[in-house]
Amino acid sequence: MQLKYNRQPSVGSTIFKILLKTALAVLILVVAIFLVEKVKFPSPNNKFNIDITNDIKKL
Repeated sequence: MQLKYNRQPSVGSTIFKILLKTALAVLILVVAIFLVEKVKFPSPNNKFNIDITNDIKKL
């Protein structure tokens, strides 16, 4: 007598897989945010003070 092959996964198994994938995605997102935070992007060192009063008067 052969045993029947159960092709359909149980409900607990599918819920566990979904939760595991979600937790893994959240973990990757958190790690990516921390890595981007560590990178120092270039920013201007001096502030630009541009006088545009003459341009406004011309309009």
